[in-house]
Amino acid sequence: MSDPDRTARAYRFIILLGWVSLLADLCYEGMRSAIGPYLALLGASATAVGAVAGTGEFVGYALRYWSGTLVDRTHKYWAITIAGYACNIVAVPLLALAGSWPAVAALVALERLGKAIRSPAKATLTSFAGADLGAGKAFAINEAMDQLGALAGPLVVAGILAWRGQTVAGFGIAFALLGLPALGAVAVLARARRLYPDPRAIERDDRDEPGVPGGRLGPRYHVYLVGVALVAIGLADWPLIAFHLERVRLLGTAWLPVVYAGAMGADGLVSLAAGLAFDRSRARGATGAGVVAVFVIAGAAYAPLAFGDSLVLALVGIVLWSVARAATESIGKALIAAIVPRAQRGRAYGVYFLVYGGAWWAGSLLLGRLYDLDPAYAGHAGSAALVLGAAVVAGSGVKRAT
Repeated sequence: MSDPDRTARAYRFIILLGWVSLLADLCYEGMRSAIGPYLALLGASATAVGAVAGTGEFVGYALRYWSGTLVDRTHKYWAITIAGYACNIVAVPLLALAGSWPAVAALVALERLGKAIRSPAKATLTSFAGADLGAGKAFAINEAMDQLGALAGPLVVAGILAWRGQTVAGFGIAFALLGLPALGAVAVLARARRLYPDPRAIERDDRDEPGVPGGRLGPRYHVYLVGVALVAIGLADWPLIAFHLERVRLLGTAWLPVVYAGAMGADGLVSLAAGLAFDRSRARGATGAGVVAVFVIAGAAYAPLAFGDSLVLALVGIVLWSVARAATESIGKALIAAIVPRAQRGRAYGVYFLVYGGAWWAGSLLLGRLYDLDPAYAGHAGSAALVLGAAVVAGSGVKRAT
């Protein structure tokens, strides 16, 4: 197959996976945009909001090492991915019947469990297109389509709340309707599996691809993970930011999903720019780690602004939050695709997600507790963690695979 043919095949594959991400994000990002106000409506405190968000993320990340290892051992990329996305069909609509914030926490954990099951397999599937498209571009296209869904989902929720009211019943209708795009995501995955039964065939033969002896992922990879952990600690989850905006009366409940949608749109645009910069950096012989660090540094000022008492500055902070988030959601994963051999990628992504999720869980609890003491404490701690994490990533010394 000629290189243009391979590139076209890889591009079509990425677009299909992008549609899966778009529909799934429409579902669960719509849900996430409303969880903060929904928890507040059910009587949760800021510490409880941080605990729900952080614990859900921890569940979603902690099991990814197991899932990634399973992917490498079984090569059941499609079955594992479909099983993970199917969890959205159950968890999100059932939020309409939750009735209390502990029940919401359990369902958020179930939705995140689905994320844990599918993420290493989905990231590995995406990585197969990187050899012909470029790892940065492959992950950036997926993230951009992902964020189109993430933009649409909160707007759908905002429209439903405007129509039915900001009540338990209004939120319930929104959660029930979000089950429809979850069904759509699974349907697209089923079609992709029929078209590409062995997705490994998309990537060039990597029999001569160098790796670390004994199947180890290497010290540079682990130093990179330290930087990733620090970045995760500093990135507040949206429910805590939304809780603050509503608590200090900068935004009403109806506007929070709209602002979140804008943040997701910014994330998608930044991801495209970051992916192209990443591939250009690697084409020049650099590692790409410096590009990740630059985008994290650019977003580091988000926390003091987002947790302040000025609406304009808070909105600027949310844009910067999107910049830092885009670095981890696109090129942070692209770097792993570029440096880890195909046979080890499921485990590499599993470890990456495990470390990121554990750190995010700890950071959510920490920032929630600091916020209860003083919002300024949470702001300064978030920025400090991001700056330190960017420095570690930039100095990780990860070398380009040759």
